[in-house]
Amino acid sequence: MENNNQEQSGFHYTYSAKEQTELKRIRDKYTAPTVEEDKMARLRRLDASVTKTAQIVALVFGIVGVLILGFGMSLCLTDLGELLGSLRDRAMLIGILIGVVGGILASLAYPIYNGIVKAKRKKLAPEIIRLTDELMR
Repeated sequence: MENNNQEQSGFHYTYSAKEQTELKRIRDKYTAPTVEEDKMARLRRLDASVTKTAQIVALVFGIVGVLILGFGMSLCLTDLGELLGSLRDRAMLIGILIGVVGGILASLAYPIYNGIVKAKRKKLAPEIIRLTDELMR
C-alpha cells in the first residue's frame, strides 16, 4: 500500500533559496507587473528623467558642432580644398565659415542643456513636490 501512495504522489524536488530567487526573477520577466511602482522609485525616476533628455540633446549638438568645426579646419589646413573644384582657391574662406558654424553649434550645447533642464523641471515640479510631500510625512 505504501508503494502505491508513492507512485501516485510522484517525485517532488524543492529548489534552494538561490534557485528560487532565480526562478522568481525569470518568471517576473514573463508576467505582467501587478505591483505599483513605489513612490521613492518613481521620485528617483522622475528626477533622473529631468537631465537625461537634456544630456542626449546637448551631446548631439556638441558632437555635430565639433565634427563640422573639424571639417572646416581640414579645409583650411590640408589639400582637402581640391575637392571643391573651381572654388579651391577660396577653400580657406569656406573652411573658416564652416568652422565658425561648427563652433557656434558646439558652444550652444550647454545653453541648450540648461534650457531643456529648466523646462523639464518646471513641467515635473508639481509631481515631484507632491511625491516628496507624501514621503516626508
